[in-house]
Amino acid sequence: MELYGKMAAAQDAKFGQKETSDQNFDYMFKLLIIGNSSVGKTSFLFRYADDSFTSAFVSTVGIDFKVKTVYKNDKRIKLQIWDTAGQERYRTITTAYYRGAMGFILMYDITNEESFSAVQDWSTQIKTYSWDNAQVILAGNKCDMEEERVVSTESGRHLAEQLVCPEGFEFFETSAKDNINVKQTFERLVDIICDKMSDSSEPDPAVTAGTQNTRLMDNPPPLQQPNCGC
Repeated sequence: MELYGKMAAAQDAKFGQKETSDQNFDYMFKLLIIGNSSVGKTSFLFRYADDSFTSAFVSTVGIDFKVKTVYKNDKRIKLQIWDTAGQERYRTITTAYYRGAMGFILMYDITNEESFSAVQDWSTQIKTYSWDNAQVILAGNKCDMEEERVVSTESGRHLAEQLVCPEGFEFFETSAKDNINVKQTFERLVDIICDKMSDSSEPDPAVTAGTQNTRLMDNPPPLQQPNCGC
């Protein structure tokens, strides 16, 4: 485990080197997408980060990441989103990356009962390897495949309510193919993280405010024109 921890640290350092050319952000949130193989984690990430989708399945080897910058009020938030391999043989590697993650999207496939049954094990890993304040959203992916559904919406919602933390996990059914609730899932996860930041000793009002312009934006807000006294 120590070896994989060093690998994770090295990868984080490599990411940091890539970021040195662009340090103009107010916050960086490290997010992970986890779940069984073939539930659609990579497609989900590509839909959000690049607004693209391919039906070809290529199993993720180890771990990969993408970066997306969003704006909340007047703050620039850089999302470092890690796509993890779901196969058991990569489990030791991927759990090393849980360190420092502020949020998780725990995903299952609504057409695959085994992936749904594995959610409890994945949530236990989050509790074991991540920090106590990491936020989690449960996502039932491939909701466009209604005719092949084997996990009901109610079952997913009920499981989310039962998982780990006293208040449960928030829950979305999603589709990377049809772009259903993809952006909304990430937006809600960032909102929850910001809400938790408001509990800190020195919260940033521009991030934690629940009033105007609370939706995340892909582009910076327009510059405010100074008031003219003439």
